[in-house]
Amino acid sequence: MASPETPTGPDFATAGIALADLADGIMLRGHAHGEPVLLVRRGDELLAVGALCSHFGAPLETGLLVGDTVRCPWHHACFSLHTGAALRAPALDPLPRWTVERRDGRAYVTEKQERDPLAPESPPATAKNAPHPKQVVIIGAGGAGSAAAEMLRREGYQGRITLLDEEADVPYDRTVLSKSFSPDDAQHIALRPAGFYAAHGIDIIRGEVAALDVSGRRVRLADGMAHAYDALLLATGAEPVRLDIPGHDLPHVHVLRSLADHRAVMAGAAQAKRAVVLGASFIGLEVAAALRGQGLEVHVVAPDEVPLAKVLGAELGAMVQQLHEEKGIVFHLQQTATSIEADAVVLKNGRRMPADLVVAGIGVRPRLALAEAAGLALDRGVLVDAYLQTSSSGIYAAGDIARWPDAHTGEAIRVEHWVVAQRQGQTAARNMLGRREKFDAVPFFWSKHYDLSVRYTGHAEQWDELTVDGSLAERTGSVAFRRSGQTLAVASVQRDGDNLKAEVALEAHDEAALGKLLHQP
Repeated sequence: MASPETPTGPDFATAGIALADLADGIMLRGHAHGEPVLLVRRGDELLAVGALCSHFGAPLETGLLVGDTVRCPWHHACFSLHTGAALRAPALDPLPRWTVERRDGRAYVTEKQERDPLAPESPPATAKNAPHPKQVVIIGAGGAGSAAAEMLRREGYQGRITLLDEEADVPYDRTVLSKSFSPDDAQHIALRPAGFYAAHGIDIIRGEVAALDVSGRRVRLADGMAHAYDALLLATGAEPVRLDIPGHDLPHVHVLRSLADHRAVMAGAAQAKRAVVLGASFIGLEVAAALRGQGLEVHVVAPDEVPLAKVLGAELGAMVQQLHEEKGIVFHLQQTATSIEADAVVLKNGRRMPADLVVAGIGVRPRLALAEAAGLALDRGVLVDAYLQTSSSGIYAAGDIARWPDAHTGEAIRVEHWVVAQRQGQTAARNMLGRREKFDAVPFFWSKHYDLSVRYTGHAEQWDELTVDGSLAERTGSVAFRRSGQTLAVASVQRDGDNLKAEVALEAHDEAALGKLLHQP
Protein backbone atom coordinates (compact mmCIF):
# COMPACT_ATOMS: atom_id res chain seq x y z
CA MET A 1 0.00 0.00 0.00
CA ALA A 2 3.04 2.24 -0.32
CA SER A 3 2.37 5.48 -2.17
CA PRO A 4 4.79 7.49 -4.30
CA GLU A 5 6.18 10.72 -2.92
CA THR A 6 8.56 13.49 -3.88
CA PRO A 7 12.10 12.04 -4.13
CA THR A 8 14.44 13.03 -1.32
CA GLY A 9 18.13 12.51 -0.66
CA PRO A 10 20.93 11.84 -3.14
CA ASP A 11 20.22 11.03 -6.78
CA PHE A 12 21.75 7.57 -6.94
CA ALA A 13 21.10 7.19 -10.66
CA THR A 14 22.78 10.24 -12.16
CA ALA A 15 25.13 11.61 -9.51
CA GLY A 16 25.72 8.41 -7.57
CA ILE A 17 27.44 8.52 -4.22
CA ALA A 18 31.08 8.16 -3.20
CA LEU A 19 31.87 4.71 -1.87
CA ALA A 20 33.81 6.36 0.94
CA ASP A 21 30.52 7.91 2.11
CA LEU A 22 28.84 4.51 2.45
CA ALA A 23 29.75 3.13 5.85
CA ASP A 24 29.13 -0.53 6.55
CA GLY A 25 25.69 -1.10 8.08
CA ILE A 26 24.28 2.35 7.30
CA MET A 27 20.97 2.66 5.45
CA LEU A 28 20.89 5.67 3.14
CA ARG A 29 17.68 7.02 1.59
CA GLY A 30 17.90 8.51 -1.89
CA HIS A 31 16.21 8.12 -5.24
CA ALA A 32 16.75 6.73 -8.71
CA HIS A 33 14.70 7.52 -11.81
CA GLY A 34 12.18 9.37 -9.66
CA GLU A 35 11.60 6.53 -7.19
CA PRO A 36 12.66 6.26 -3.53
CA VAL A 37 15.56 3.87 -3.01
CA LEU A 38 17.27 2.50 0.09
CA LEU A 39 21.01 1.89 -0.39
CA VAL A 40 22.85 -0.31 2.10
CA ARG A 41 26.43 -1.47 2.40
CA ARG A 42 27.00 -4.86 4.02
CA GLY A 43 30.71 -5.59 4.01
CA ASP A 44 31.75 -5.54 0.35
CA GLU A 45 28.18 -5.80 -0.89
CA LEU A 46 26.10 -2.87 -2.07
CA LEU A 47 22.37 -3.55 -1.93
CA ALA A 48 19.48 -1.38 -3.07
CA VAL A 49 15.73 -1.89 -2.60
CA GLY A 50 12.64 0.29 -2.53
CA ALA A 51 12.72 2.72 0.37
CA LEU A 52 9.05 2.45 1.37
CA CYS A 53 7.50 -0.53 3.14
CA SER A 54 5.07 -2.27 0.80
CA HIS A 55 2.53 -2.55 3.62
CA PHE A 56 1.63 1.05 4.56
CA GLY A 57 4.52 3.01 3.08
CA ALA A 58 6.70 3.47 6.17
CA PRO A 59 10.17 4.97 5.53
CA LEU A 60 12.48 1.99 5.89
CA GLU A 61 15.57 4.10 6.58
CA THR A 62 14.09 4.72 10.03
CA GLY A 63 13.70 0.97 10.56
CA LEU A 64 16.30 -1.53 11.68
CA LEU A 65 18.99 -3.40 9.81
CA VAL A 66 19.22 -7.01 11.03
CA GLY A 67 21.73 -9.12 9.14
CA ASP A 68 20.86 -8.89 5.47
CA THR A 69 17.29 -7.78 6.19
CA VAL A 70 15.54 -4.52 6.98
CA ARG A 71 12.59 -4.31 9.39
CA CYS A 72 9.77 -1.79 9.07
CA PRO A 73 9.52 0.75 11.94
CA TRP A 74 5.71 0.86 11.95
CA HIS A 75 4.42 -2.71 11.80
CA HIS A 76 7.59 -4.84 11.96
CA ALA A 77 7.47 -6.32 8.47
CA CYS A 78 10.81 -7.72 7.33
CA PHE A 79 12.40 -7.67 3.86
CA SER A 80 15.42 -9.31 2.28
CA LEU A 81 17.96 -6.78 1.05
CA HIS A 82 19.22 -9.29 -1.52
CA THR A 83 15.91 -10.09 -3.18
CA GLY A 84 13.42 -7.56 -1.81
CA ALA A 85 11.21 -10.46 -0.67
CA ALA A 86 8.71 -9.79 2.11
CA LEU A 87 9.98 -12.28 4.68
CA ARG A 88 7.51 -11.49 7.46
CA ALA A 89 3.95 -10.26 7.51
CA PRO A 90 2.16 -7.89 7.60
CA ALA A 91 3.88 -6.92 4.34
CA LEU A 92 2.87 -9.29 1.55
CA ASP A 93 4.42 -7.63 -1.51
CA PRO A 94 8.17 -7.61 -2.16
CA LEU A 95 10.18 -4.43 -2.49
CA PRO A 96 11.57 -3.56 -5.91
CA ARG A 97 15.25 -4.47 -6.14
CA TRP A 98 17.79 -2.31 -7.93
CA THR A 99 21.13 -3.10 -9.52
CA VAL A 100 24.09 -1.23 -8.04
CA GLU A 101 27.18 -0.52 -10.15
CA ARG A 102 30.58 0.79 -9.06
CA ARG A 103 32.33 3.29 -11.30
CA ASP A 104 35.27 5.53 -10.50
CA GLY A 105 34.92 5.16 -6.75
CA ARG A 106 31.19 5.86 -6.77
CA ALA A 107 28.06 3.72 -6.48
CA TYR A 108 25.23 4.13 -8.99
CA VAL A 109 21.73 2.64 -8.79
CA THR A 110 20.69 1.54 -12.26
CA GLU A 111 18.24 -1.15 -13.32
CA LYS A 112 15.00 -1.75 -11.42
CA GLN A 113 13.82 -5.34 -10.97
CA GLU A 114 10.27 -6.16 -9.91
CA ARG A 115 8.51 -9.48 -9.56
CA ASP A 116 5.09 -10.97 -9.07
CA PRO A 117 4.41 -11.06 -5.31
CA LEU A 118 3.69 -14.81 -5.44
CA ALA A 119 6.54 -15.75 -7.75
CA PRO A 120 8.49 -18.62 -6.17
CA GLU A 121 11.74 -17.53 -4.56
CA SER A 122 13.27 -20.91 -5.34
CA PRO A 123 12.25 -24.37 -6.63
CA PRO A 124 9.34 -26.01 -4.77
CA ALA A 125 10.27 -26.29 -1.12
CA THR A 126 9.67 -29.92 -0.21
CA ALA A 127 11.91 -31.67 2.27
CA LYS A 128 13.68 -34.79 1.12
CA ASN A 129 11.38 -37.81 1.09
CA ALA A 130 8.44 -35.70 2.32
CA PRO A 131 5.16 -36.35 0.50
CA HIS A 132 3.95 -33.36 -1.46
CA PRO A 133 0.24 -32.70 -0.79
CA LYS A 134 -1.82 -32.73 -3.96
CA GLN A 135 -4.70 -30.80 -2.44
CA VAL A 136 -4.56 -28.20 0.33
CA VAL A 137 -7.78 -26.96 1.92
CA ILE A 138 -7.79 -23.87 4.13
CA ILE A 139 -10.81 -23.11 6.31
CA GLY A 140 -10.95 -19.38 6.93
CA ALA A 141 -9.79 -16.63 4.59
CA GLY A 142 -8.73 -14.12 7.24
CA GLY A 143 -5.18 -13.14 8.06
CA ALA A 144 -3.88 -16.67 8.67
CA GLY A 145 -5.72 -18.40 5.84
CA SER A 146 -5.00 -15.88 3.10
CA ALA A 147 -1.33 -15.58 4.12
CA ALA A 148 -1.00 -19.38 4.04
CA ALA A 149 -2.50 -19.61 0.56
CA GLU A 150 -0.11 -16.97 -0.75
CA MET A 151 2.91 -18.58 0.90
CA LEU A 152 2.15 -21.94 -0.66
CA ARG A 153 2.46 -20.33 -4.09
CA ARG A 154 5.55 -18.36 -3.08
CA GLU A 155 7.16 -21.62 -2.01
CA GLY A 156 6.56 -23.08 -5.46
CA TYR A 157 3.59 -25.29 -4.56
CA GLN A 158 1.74 -26.21 -7.73
CA GLY A 159 -1.11 -28.31 -6.34
CA ARG A 160 -4.69 -27.31 -5.72
CA ILE A 161 -5.45 -24.67 -3.06
CA THR A 162 -9.04 -24.30 -1.87
CA LEU A 163 -9.87 -21.44 0.48
CA LEU A 164 -13.24 -21.83 2.24
CA ASP A 165 -15.04 -18.99 4.01
CA GLU A 166 -18.65 -18.01 4.62
CA GLU A 167 -17.95 -14.27 4.32
CA ALA A 168 -18.58 -12.75 0.91
CA ASP A 169 -15.81 -10.15 1.13
CA VAL A 170 -12.74 -12.01 2.33
CA PRO A 171 -9.81 -11.71 2.20
CA TYR A 172 -9.51 -8.18 3.60
CA ASP A 173 -7.40 -6.32 6.16
CA ARG A 174 -9.29 -6.62 9.42
CA THR A 175 -6.98 -4.16 11.20
CA VAL A 176 -8.37 -1.15 9.35
CA LEU A 177 -12.04 -1.83 10.15
CA SER A 178 -11.97 -0.16 13.55
CA LYS A 179 -9.70 2.76 12.66
CA SER A 180 -11.90 4.75 10.29
CA PHE A 181 -15.48 4.91 9.08
CA SER A 182 -14.78 7.24 6.20
CA PRO A 183 -15.90 5.94 2.78
CA ASP A 184 -12.60 7.28 1.42
CA ASP A 185 -10.73 4.51 3.25
CA ALA A 186 -12.57 1.65 1.52
CA GLN A 187 -9.68 1.32 -0.95
CA HIS A 188 -7.38 0.17 1.86
CA ILE A 189 -9.56 -2.72 3.07
CA ALA A 190 -9.07 -5.38 0.37
CA LEU A 191 -5.81 -7.27 0.74
CA ARG A 192 -5.59 -7.94 -2.99
CA PRO A 193 -7.19 -6.54 -6.16
CA ALA A 194 -10.04 -8.28 -7.93
CA GLY A 195 -8.92 -11.36 -9.81
CA PHE A 196 -5.67 -11.77 -7.86
CA TYR A 197 -6.46 -15.12 -6.27
CA ALA A 198 -7.90 -16.66 -9.42
CA ALA A 199 -4.84 -15.53 -11.35
CA HIS A 200 -2.64 -17.44 -8.91
CA GLY A 201 -4.73 -20.59 -8.81
CA ILE A 202 -6.26 -20.01 -5.38
CA ASP A 203 -9.88 -21.14 -5.45
CA ILE A 204 -12.04 -19.16 -3.00
CA ILE A 205 -15.35 -20.87 -2.25
CA ARG A 206 -18.00 -19.04 -0.25
CA GLY A 207 -19.96 -21.22 2.11
CA GLU A 208 -20.34 -22.44 5.67
CA VAL A 209 -18.23 -25.43 6.66
CA ALA A 210 -20.45 -27.97 8.40
CA ALA A 211 -18.02 -30.70 9.43
CA LEU A 212 -14.55 -32.22 9.14
CA ASP A 213 -14.18 -35.87 8.24
CA VAL A 214 -10.73 -36.49 9.67
CA SER A 215 -10.50 -40.19 8.77
CA GLY A 216 -11.76 -39.58 5.25
CA ARG A 217 -9.76 -36.34 4.86
CA ARG A 218 -12.72 -34.35 3.61
CA VAL A 219 -14.37 -31.07 4.49
CA ARG A 220 -18.14 -30.93 4.11
CA LEU A 221 -20.00 -27.68 3.48
CA ALA A 222 -23.51 -26.89 4.66
CA ASP A 223 -24.76 -27.09 1.05
CA GLY A 224 -23.62 -30.72 0.85
CA MET A 225 -20.50 -30.14 -1.23
CA ALA A 226 -17.32 -31.84 -0.01
CA HIS A 227 -13.64 -31.05 -0.58
CA ALA A 228 -10.92 -33.63 -0.20
CA TYR A 229 -7.56 -32.62 1.24
CA ASP A 230 -4.09 -34.00 1.75
CA ALA A 231 -3.20 -31.14 4.09
CA LEU A 232 -5.65 -28.92 5.95
CA LEU A 233 -5.29 -25.59 7.73
CA LEU A 234 -7.86 -24.54 10.32
CA ALA A 235 -7.94 -20.75 10.46
CA THR A 236 -11.48 -20.16 11.65
CA GLY A 237 -10.54 -17.11 13.73
CA ALA A 238 -12.67 -15.62 16.46
CA GLU A 239 -16.18 -14.24 16.82
CA PRO A 240 -17.29 -11.25 18.87
CA VAL A 241 -18.80 -11.76 22.29
CA ARG A 242 -22.44 -10.71 22.03
CA LEU A 243 -24.37 -8.65 24.53
CA ASP A 244 -26.96 -10.49 26.60
CA ILE A 245 -29.08 -7.64 27.91
CA PRO A 246 -32.52 -6.34 26.92
CA GLY A 247 -32.29 -4.44 23.65
CA HIS A 248 -29.10 -6.12 22.44
CA ASP A 249 -30.80 -7.01 19.15
CA LEU A 250 -32.09 -3.54 18.28
CA PRO A 251 -31.12 -2.37 14.78
CA HIS A 252 -28.82 0.43 15.97
CA VAL A 253 -26.73 -1.97 18.11
CA HIS A 254 -23.63 -3.42 16.45
CA VAL A 255 -20.49 -5.44 16.98
CA LEU A 256 -17.39 -4.97 14.84
CA ARG A 257 -15.59 -7.99 13.48
CA SER A 258 -16.40 -8.34 9.79
CA LEU A 259 -16.47 -6.02 6.83
CA ALA A 260 -20.26 -6.32 6.88
CA ASP A 261 -20.18 -5.10 10.51
CA HIS A 262 -17.95 -2.21 9.46
CA ARG A 263 -20.37 -1.16 6.75
CA ALA A 264 -23.29 -1.34 9.17
CA VAL A 265 -21.50 0.84 11.74
CA MET A 266 -20.46 3.29 9.03
CA ALA A 267 -24.04 3.54 7.76
CA GLY A 268 -25.31 4.06 11.30
CA ALA A 269 -22.66 6.71 12.02
CA ALA A 270 -23.71 8.67 8.94
CA GLN A 271 -27.17 9.16 10.50
CA ALA A 272 -26.19 9.38 14.18
CA LYS A 273 -25.27 12.22 16.50
CA ARG A 274 -24.60 10.36 19.76
CA ALA A 275 -22.81 7.01 20.10
CA VAL A 276 -22.16 4.75 23.05
CA VAL A 277 -19.30 2.25 22.89
CA LEU A 278 -19.61 -0.63 25.34
CA GLY A 279 -16.16 -1.89 26.30
CA ALA A 280 -12.79 -0.13 26.52
CA SER A 281 -10.87 -2.78 24.59
CA PHE A 282 -8.45 -1.85 21.81
CA ILE A 283 -11.24 -2.33 19.30
CA GLY A 284 -13.70 -0.37 21.42
CA LEU A 285 -11.35 2.60 21.83
CA GLU A 286 -10.32 2.60 18.18
CA VAL A 287 -14.00 2.63 17.25
CA ALA A 288 -14.59 5.48 19.70
CA ALA A 289 -11.78 7.50 18.11
CA ALA A 290 -13.04 6.77 14.60
CA LEU A 291 -16.60 7.81 15.48
CA ARG A 292 -15.33 10.95 17.16
CA GLY A 293 -13.45 11.70 13.96
CA GLN A 294 -16.78 11.58 12.16
CA GLY A 295 -18.11 14.29 14.47
CA LEU A 296 -20.24 12.15 16.79
CA GLU A 297 -20.60 12.67 20.51
CA VAL A 298 -19.08 9.49 21.96
CA HIS A 299 -19.37 7.89 25.41
CA VAL A 300 -17.43 4.79 26.46
CA VAL A 301 -18.82 2.46 29.12
CA ALA A 302 -16.55 -0.17 30.68
CA PRO A 303 -16.17 -2.07 33.97
CA ASP A 304 -12.45 -1.26 34.14
CA GLU A 305 -10.96 1.22 36.57
CA VAL A 306 -8.41 2.23 33.90
CA PRO A 307 -8.87 1.36 30.21
CA LEU A 308 -6.46 -1.27 28.87
CA ALA A 309 -4.70 -1.61 32.24
CA LYS A 310 -4.93 -5.42 32.11
CA VAL A 311 -2.87 -5.42 28.91
CA LEU A 312 -0.76 -2.24 29.02
CA GLY A 313 -0.58 -1.48 32.73
CA ALA A 314 -2.23 1.40 34.56
CA GLU A 315 0.29 4.08 33.50
CA LEU A 316 0.01 3.53 29.76
CA GLY A 317 -3.72 2.85 30.02
CA ALA A 318 -4.20 6.19 31.79
CA MET A 319 -2.24 7.95 29.05
CA VAL A 320 -4.52 6.46 26.38
CA GLN A 321 -7.58 7.47 28.41
CA GLN A 322 -6.35 11.05 28.76
CA LEU A 323 -5.72 11.28 25.02
CA HIS A 324 -9.28 10.19 24.30
CA GLU A 325 -10.70 12.60 26.84
CA GLU A 326 -8.80 15.47 25.24
CA LYS A 327 -10.50 14.57 21.98
CA GLY A 328 -13.91 14.77 23.63
CA ILE A 329 -14.60 11.13 24.56
CA VAL A 330 -16.54 10.77 27.83
CA PHE A 331 -15.72 7.69 29.92
CA HIS A 332 -18.11 5.92 32.30
CA LEU A 333 -15.75 3.51 34.06
CA GLN A 334 -16.54 0.82 36.60
CA GLN A 335 -19.94 0.70 34.95
CA THR A 336 -21.87 -1.69 32.72
CA ALA A 337 -25.01 -1.40 30.64
CA THR A 338 -28.13 -3.14 31.93
CA SER A 339 -30.36 -2.48 28.94
CA ILE A 340 -30.52 -0.71 25.59
CA GLU A 341 -33.51 1.25 24.40
CA ALA A 342 -34.38 2.69 21.01
CA ASP A 343 -32.73 5.99 21.87
CA ALA A 344 -30.65 5.37 24.99
CA VAL A 345 -28.38 3.06 26.97
CA VAL A 346 -29.25 2.44 30.63
CA LEU A 347 -26.33 1.92 33.00
CA LYS A 348 -26.10 -0.11 36.18
CA ASN A 349 -26.06 3.09 38.24
CA GLY A 350 -29.42 4.04 36.69
CA ARG A 351 -28.11 6.70 34.37
CA ARG A 352 -29.87 6.84 31.02
CA MET A 353 -27.53 7.98 28.22
CA PRO A 354 -29.03 9.14 24.91
CA ALA A 355 -27.67 7.09 22.00
CA ASP A 356 -28.70 6.54 18.40
CA LEU A 357 -25.71 4.27 17.71
CA VAL A 358 -24.31 1.56 20.02
CA VAL A 359 -21.19 -0.50 19.35
CA ALA A 360 -20.19 -3.38 21.63
CA GLY A 361 -16.48 -4.14 21.87
CA ILE A 362 -16.44 -6.54 24.82
CA GLY A 363 -14.07 -9.12 23.44
CA VAL A 364 -13.97 -12.13 21.13
CA ARG A 365 -13.87 -15.90 21.57
CA PRO A 366 -12.12 -18.46 19.33
CA ARG A 367 -14.31 -20.40 16.93
CA LEU A 368 -13.60 -23.96 18.05
CA ALA A 369 -16.76 -25.85 17.13
CA LEU A 370 -15.32 -27.54 14.02
CA ALA A 371 -12.15 -28.60 15.79
CA GLU A 372 -14.05 -29.88 18.81
CA ALA A 373 -16.50 -31.90 16.71
CA ALA A 374 -13.59 -33.39 14.78
CA GLY A 375 -11.98 -34.60 18.01
CA LEU A 376 -8.88 -32.41 17.89
CA ALA A 377 -7.11 -31.72 21.18
CA LEU A 378 -8.29 -28.46 22.75
CA ASP A 379 -7.26 -26.27 25.66
CA ARG A 380 -9.03 -22.90 25.40
CA GLY A 381 -7.94 -23.09 21.78
CA VAL A 382 -6.73 -25.72 19.34
CA LEU A 383 -3.55 -27.28 20.68
CA VAL A 384 -0.70 -27.33 18.16
CA ASP A 385 2.95 -28.29 18.36
CA ALA A 386 5.91 -26.03 17.56
CA TYR A 387 5.25 -26.65 13.86
CA LEU A 388 1.57 -25.62 14.24
CA GLN A 389 0.32 -29.16 13.61
CA THR A 390 -2.71 -30.27 15.59
CA SER A 391 -3.20 -33.61 17.34
CA SER A 392 -4.24 -35.04 13.94
CA SER A 393 -1.49 -35.57 11.38
CA GLY A 394 -1.80 -33.33 8.34
CA ILE A 395 -4.12 -30.84 10.04
CA TYR A 396 -2.63 -27.51 11.08
CA ALA A 397 -4.13 -24.56 12.96
CA ALA A 398 -3.15 -20.91 12.89
CA GLY A 399 -4.39 -17.54 14.08
CA ASP A 400 -6.85 -16.75 16.85
CA ILE A 401 -7.74 -20.39 17.51
CA ALA A 402 -4.19 -21.79 17.86
CA ARG A 403 -2.56 -22.40 21.23
CA TRP A 404 1.13 -23.07 20.63
CA PRO A 405 4.24 -23.67 22.77
CA ASP A 406 5.88 -20.25 23.07
CA ALA A 407 9.63 -20.52 22.50
CA HIS A 408 10.27 -17.52 24.74
CA THR A 409 8.44 -18.52 27.92
CA GLY A 410 7.96 -22.26 27.51
CA GLU A 411 4.25 -21.78 28.07
CA ALA A 412 1.36 -22.60 25.76
CA ILE A 413 -0.17 -19.34 24.60
CA ARG A 414 -2.96 -18.16 22.31
CA VAL A 415 -2.78 -14.66 20.86
CA GLU A 416 -5.46 -12.70 19.00
CA HIS A 417 -3.21 -10.48 16.87
CA TRP A 418 -3.42 -9.93 13.11
CA VAL A 419 0.35 -10.09 12.51
CA VAL A 420 0.66 -13.29 14.54
CA ALA A 421 -2.14 -14.87 12.52
CA GLN A 422 -0.49 -13.96 9.22
CA ARG A 423 2.92 -15.21 10.30
CA GLN A 424 1.47 -18.44 11.62
CA GLY A 425 -0.33 -18.97 8.32
CA GLN A 426 2.96 -18.51 6.49
CA THR A 427 4.77 -20.96 8.78
CA ALA A 428 1.99 -23.54 8.53
CA ALA A 429 2.12 -23.33 4.73
CA ARG A 430 5.85 -24.00 4.67
CA ASN A 431 5.42 -26.92 7.06
CA MET A 432 2.73 -28.45 4.84
CA LEU A 433 5.50 -28.65 2.26
CA GLY A 434 7.88 -30.41 4.62
CA ARG A 435 9.91 -27.48 5.91
CA ARG A 436 9.69 -28.48 9.60
CA GLU A 437 9.98 -24.84 10.60
CA LYS A 438 9.19 -24.01 14.21
CA PHE A 439 6.98 -21.03 14.86
CA ASP A 440 9.13 -18.93 17.18
CA ALA A 441 8.22 -15.37 16.19
CA VAL A 442 7.81 -12.81 18.96
CA PRO A 443 4.18 -11.63 18.90
CA PHE A 444 3.55 -8.05 17.79
CA PHE A 445 0.55 -5.76 17.49
CA TRP A 446 -0.21 -2.09 17.18
CA SER A 447 -3.17 0.04 18.15
CA LYS A 448 -3.86 3.48 16.68
CA HIS A 449 -5.58 6.24 18.64
CA TYR A 450 -5.95 9.39 16.56
CA ASP A 451 -2.39 10.25 15.47
CA LEU A 452 -0.75 8.20 18.21
CA SER A 453 0.12 4.52 17.92
CA VAL A 454 0.99 2.05 20.66
CA ARG A 455 3.35 -0.70 19.49
CA TYR A 456 3.60 -3.86 21.57
CA THR A 457 6.11 -6.64 21.06
CA GLY A 458 6.16 -9.83 23.12
CA HIS A 459 3.38 -11.38 25.19
CA ALA A 460 2.65 -10.82 28.88
CA GLU A 461 -0.61 -12.17 30.25
CA GLN A 462 0.70 -11.67 33.78
CA TRP A 463 3.65 -9.77 35.19
CA ASP A 464 5.09 -8.96 38.61
CA GLU A 465 7.16 -5.95 37.56
CA LEU A 466 6.35 -3.06 35.27
CA THR A 467 8.94 -0.40 34.51
CA VAL A 468 8.51 2.80 32.52
CA ASP A 469 11.30 4.46 30.56
CA GLY A 470 10.59 7.97 29.29
CA SER A 471 7.70 10.30 29.98
CA LEU A 472 4.27 8.86 29.28
CA ALA A 473 2.84 12.20 30.41
CA GLU A 474 4.55 13.67 27.35
CA ARG A 475 3.42 10.64 25.33
CA THR A 476 6.80 9.20 24.61
CA GLY A 477 8.37 6.20 26.25
CA SER A 478 8.44 2.44 26.67
CA VAL A 479 6.95 0.09 29.23
CA ALA A 480 8.60 -3.24 30.05
CA PHE A 481 6.57 -6.12 31.46
CA ARG A 482 8.62 -8.59 33.51
CA ARG A 483 7.97 -11.76 35.46
CA SER A 484 10.55 -13.44 37.68
CA GLY A 485 13.23 -11.23 36.20
CA GLN A 486 12.42 -12.09 32.55
CA THR A 487 11.21 -9.41 30.17
CA LEU A 488 8.08 -10.73 28.50
CA ALA A 489 6.99 -7.73 26.46
CA VAL A 490 7.68 -4.10 25.65
CA ALA A 491 5.06 -1.50 24.73
CA SER A 492 6.22 1.77 23.17
CA VAL A 493 4.80 5.16 22.23
CA GLN A 494 6.70 7.30 19.72
CA ARG A 495 9.70 5.02 20.08
CA ASP A 496 9.32 2.88 17.00
CA GLY A 497 13.04 2.16 16.69
CA ASP A 498 13.27 1.06 20.31
CA ASN A 499 10.31 -1.28 19.86
CA LEU A 500 12.06 -2.91 16.89
CA LYS A 501 15.22 -3.31 18.94
CA ALA A 502 13.16 -4.84 21.73
CA GLU A 503 11.78 -7.35 19.24
CA VAL A 504 15.29 -8.41 18.24
CA ALA A 505 16.40 -8.63 21.88
CA LEU A 506 13.36 -10.72 22.81
CA GLU A 507 14.09 -13.05 19.90
CA ALA A 508 17.60 -13.53 21.23
CA HIS A 509 16.51 -13.76 24.90
CA ASP A 510 19.00 -10.94 25.49
CA GLU A 511 18.09 -9.40 28.85
CA ALA A 512 21.26 -7.29 28.84
CA ALA A 513 20.27 -5.64 25.57
CA LEU A 514 16.72 -5.09 26.85
CA GLY A 515 18.04 -3.54 30.05
CA LYS A 516 20.30 -1.20 28.12
CA LEU A 517 17.51 -0.28 25.74
CA LEU A 518 15.15 0.54 28.61
CA HIS A 519 17.88 2.22 30.70
CA GLN A 520 17.71 -0.38 33.45
CA PRO A 521 20.66 -0.90 35.80
